[in-house]
Amino acid sequence: MMLHLKSADLKKQKMDILTVPVCEDKDLHEDPLIKEVIDKALKLDEFSGKKDESVILYDLPHIMARRVMLAGLGKYEKLNRETLRKMAGRTVKSCIAKEFATLWIALPAADRMNLEPSAGVVALLEGAYLGNHIFQKYRGDKKKKPLKQINLLTSRQTAGKFKHLCSKVATICEGTQLAREWISTPANDKTPEKFARSIAGLARKERLKVQVINEAQLKQRKLGALLAVAAGSQSKPSLVILEHKVPGAKKTVALVGKGVTFDSGGLNIKTGGYMADMKSDMSGAAAVAATLVTASRLKQKINLIGAIPIVENMLSGQATRPGDIIKSYTGKTVEIGNTDAEGRLILADAMAYAIKKYKPQITIDLATLTGACVIALGDHIAGVFSDDDELAGAITAAGEITHERCWRLPLPEDYKELLKSDFADINNMPSSRYGGAITAALFLAEFVDKTRWAHIDIAGPAYIKKDNAYCGPGGTGFGVRLLMEVLERI
Repeated sequence: MMLHLKSADLKKQKMDILTVPVCEDKDLHEDPLIKEVIDKALKLDEFSGKKDESVILYDLPHIMARRVMLAGLGKYEKLNRETLRKMAGRTVKSCIAKEFATLWIALPAADRMNLEPSAGVVALLEGAYLGNHIFQKYRGDKKKKPLKQINLLTSRQTAGKFKHLCSKVATICEGTQLAREWISTPANDKTPEKFARSIAGLARKERLKVQVINEAQLKQRKLGALLAVAAGSQSKPSLVILEHKVPGAKKTVALVGKGVTFDSGGLNIKTGGYMADMKSDMSGAAAVAATLVTASRLKQKINLIGAIPIVENMLSGQATRPGDIIKSYTGKTVEIGNTDAEGRLILADAMAYAIKKYKPQITIDLATLTGACVIALGDHIAGVFSDDDELAGAITAAGEITHERCWRLPLPEDYKELLKSDFADINNMPSSRYGGAITAALFLAEFVDKTRWAHIDIAGPAYIKKDNAYCGPGGTGFGVRLLMEVLERI
């Protein structure tokens, strides 16, 4: 799908549909023809510019567009990036339903938006591109067809100034869609072996350096915590390492993503309702892999390491049992208090391995780690844990820009007592049922040495059951746009 900023003469340019964003209390446009259409729409009883309102006018005089859709944005003072994203996403979805191939959106005048001009352009492009994604590879009746082209209608000067944003936004949103596709793929088509091959194959095409550390090599290198989680599955685990290296880059950042392709809970088996969507327990891995691919495509000027532990958490006679004691890559022993607290085990080994081998200045992990974080923050906000104020601030600020919202939660020293084991160095399950997102993060903190580190628990926003303005049901790709924004800030 192509994104463009274009100038055009409305009296001459043929369009199937032109969408005009409208605030209920302020005029956003300068073009007299567009203002005339807005005035006509506002005289209708069913349209006042309120948020999510829309009306379509047909065959207007002086305009070659067959249809002009007026889309409400609500009050001017509440106009922000997300308002524009949602409007663009909804508009694209309605155009898909009507089987259009091309959509034009009138860009509000730069000096009339309650935003930096570039921010408004990016938000509209993002909402449109992300809303154009359809996951239907398992449907026999592939009736929906995404749009082929989306044009932002603007002045020649503005088009020239911001046209470079089109390719950047498309590349980042394509990364988000890549993560969505991986997450929404069912577990039978996404065993650890298949998932690792899919990541490695695409990464090599994008000129990333790829290493797939297989089960025998994991044993040789003593990644015991990762192997313990994989022990019950017939599918073989791996640790996929992706490298984006830039000559002369002064900083190395390691991104680590939890890649449990299906989580049954192990011998501490989940109940049916909680197990149904566990194909999405590799959302952190998908986000990290897609971020590395995106960074390579955009030639990001920073050294990046992607460390992606990939396992399936299943039951069998070989499965790790509650009460077992395992040895992690660092040599620290872990008592298994609960086999469903598996994500922290594979992350602990992957982070420790990446930190020792690549010596990054910063490590960030993404994981669908705890239901406790969902209870604390709901389905739409990720939890951020870090002792580094600057790093935590960069992540939460990036989330404000991309609307992948993050809220910082504490890492209290005294809560470490809850992870004490009578028989090993640490227990993977706390002794209290409360504060589970915090104790999970404190467990991870034991394996990052002195490296600047942040943990992002994406258990809530990684997967949705009902579509929203610019995402269908399934994987959201949460984290790709966020991480790309974070990399600009650190």
